[in-house]
Amino acid sequence: MNIDMLHPADQIVMIMERIYKNGMTTTSGGNLSIKDDNGDIWISPAAIDKGTLSRKDIVCVKADGTIEGIHIPSSEFPFHRHLYQVRPDIKAVLHAHSPALVAFSIVRKIPDTHLIPNVNQVCGDVGMAEYGLPGSEELGDKIAKVFKQGYNTVILENHGVCVGSQSLFKAFMAFETLDFCARLEIEAHKIGTPKGLTQEKIDLSSKKQSIHMDEFVPLSFSSEERYARREMCEFIHRAYDQQLFTSSQGTFSQRLSDNSFVITPYSLDRKYIDVEDLVRIDGDLKEAGKTPSRSVLLHKLIYDKHPHINSIIIAHPPHVMAFAVTEEKLDSKTIPESYILMRNIPRIPFGASFMQQGMTADVFSKTTPIIMLTNDCLIVTGSSLLNAFDRLEVAEYSAMAILASKDLGEIVAIDDAQIDELEVAFKLDR
Repeated sequence: MNIDMLHPADQIVMIMERIYKNGMTTTSGGNLSIKDDNGDIWISPAAIDKGTLSRKDIVCVKADGTIEGIHIPSSEFPFHRHLYQVRPDIKAVLHAHSPALVAFSIVRKIPDTHLIPNVNQVCGDVGMAEYGLPGSEELGDKIAKVFKQGYNTVILENHGVCVGSQSLFKAFMAFETLDFCARLEIEAHKIGTPKGLTQEKIDLSSKKQSIHMDEFVPLSFSSEERYARREMCEFIHRAYDQQLFTSSQGTFSQRLSDNSFVITPYSLDRKYIDVEDLVRIDGDLKEAGKTPSRSVLLHKLIYDKHPHINSIIIAHPPHVMAFAVTEEKLDSKTIPESYILMRNIPRIPFGASFMQQGMTADVFSKTTPIIMLTNDCLIVTGSSLLNAFDRLEVAEYSAMAILASKDLGEIVAIDDAQIDELEVAFKLDR
């Protein structure tokens, strides 16, 4: 779905619904706007329930100041107007109060956008604006001052966050990604000291974006492939709704019986991916006219080396990633389900997934279905898509439980004898 082609009112309703349903603003909090080609500003209304917002509620402030609509504009309209005046390149503005970003705003700190590469690439550097009275011209001046310095994402002291971009969806992507980063950093502090990447490593990661593959035009689509595509879309949407993925992060693939496989495309919104967006890979060829995930060659190597693996997921679930950005080990020996599905989770260095793909693929085995890449991601494999997704969920829930236990006392792990008993009872590979 190309959100940018929708009417501004429809875009605002769609993005506000995502923000509200994801728990990143309240009924009365947050506001969105779009400046169209005529210079008119479309903005969410004041004092209208964000949970029931419809296109008729959206207000248009014409270039001459005339207001059209059944409501009055958001009380924060002054700072939206200020931003458009000082940054003509900005065409959409997002303001919201997600709990994690509010936490940073009330301690007046900026999230570390170098914890994983994607955050810095999507959000860039983040600024801080001084506190001002909500809805005041003073606040507009203070926020505009920071945007004028070149920042596109700005934490507002004791208030929340403001993002400006070329489109509302790009503003949402930056907001969602920064919120993910903030949650990750908060969770990481519960178990250790999060360590960010150097700019050199961030830049190195950004260079992996271009992958050349020759193309083929599919002559047919088997029933097996059609089913796999539908199943993948259902799980991708579920992963997004459960915040295991963000709109810009997360990759699924599934092997077909002829050893080709289907994989998610690069840089398409995970919430709206559909069956025709997925990319079939046949040998060294990709489906014509499509761009597969940048990790496609790693997926191919894993399938080539491990016949027992039929599905792969690369994800960045925030509680698991708290372990990836600290030196703390994610221990699977907490409850039986965790050990049965996760087994041991080795950690490999940052960059191995794109600079040492053969070595990374070799780490997997029947007793090692999951690996963690430092400051990068979790790679999960399974005998089926359901099996891989189950492992991803269990990994995130296990990480959540371990983080929660830090406030309760010392973890008592399952001992070696109990592990042996599990391996025998459930016929686990040794």
